[in-house]
Amino acid sequence: MTSPILIKISGHELDDEAVLTQFASVVKALSVPAVIVHGGGKEISQLQERMGIQPRYVQGIRVTDADSLQLVEMVLAGAVNKRLVRTLLNAGVRALGLSGVDAGLARARTITVDGQDMGFTGEIESVDASILTDLLGLGVVPVVAPICGGTAHNFNVNADIVAGALAAALDADRIVFLSNVPGVLKDGALLPSLTPAQVESMIADGTIFGGMIPKVTTALRALQDGVNQAVITNLAGLEAGTGTVFHS
Repeated sequence: MTSPILIKISGHELDDEAVLTQFASVVKALSVPAVIVHGGGKEISQLQERMGIQPRYVQGIRVTDADSLQLVEMVLAGAVNKRLVRTLLNAGVRALGLSGVDAGLARARTITVDGQDMGFTGEIESVDASILTDLLGLGVVPVVAPICGGTAHNFNVNADIVAGALAAALDADRIVFLSNVPGVLKDGALLPSLTPAQVESMIADGTIFGGMIPKVTTALRALQDGVNQAVITNLAGLEAGTGTVFHS
């Protein structure tokens, strides 16, 4: 089987039907097998606030209490996952939604950040990607919600981290982080490739700033997870095979 591509789509795009429809069209046209991992933080926070729960973060990582875990599961494995699967199916993509819990795909463990107990927010402990390999062999596009299994309960795990771990376990050809920009820009021009050393220098001199910093940090983390190539691009770049490629 051809080595797959792993696509991470963030929650900020997942409540926009026009973006979802375009995304599904691009996935349909891909010439290689694909696995999709999605976020959903925006909608989780909205539901927490409706339920009178104040979202809490430590170093940008969501603290998940028991009540919030139920909401996270509802949003990620329920509403968001099924909305994305429905859109893909409507575009002719044979998609199947699942979470890290299903078939033991991803197991997680408790973490602390700055000495803070993160509750039911966890980190990846182990991955068994055989279910994804089986589905890809059947021509199915797996759509994965980043809820991961545990011994006594499930865990909410950052979708970027889940995407990187799955890409490494699948020996994916590349991992693509979808953004609203075509990649990393310098003086308005797209930078086609970057090394970790170049990224560090560009953050230090202010070329990479603001919301692009966590994007490039996530791409570099994927390389550390063992993925050969990480790409930041937008939907047009995904379709054309362009963007900023990160390599070690």
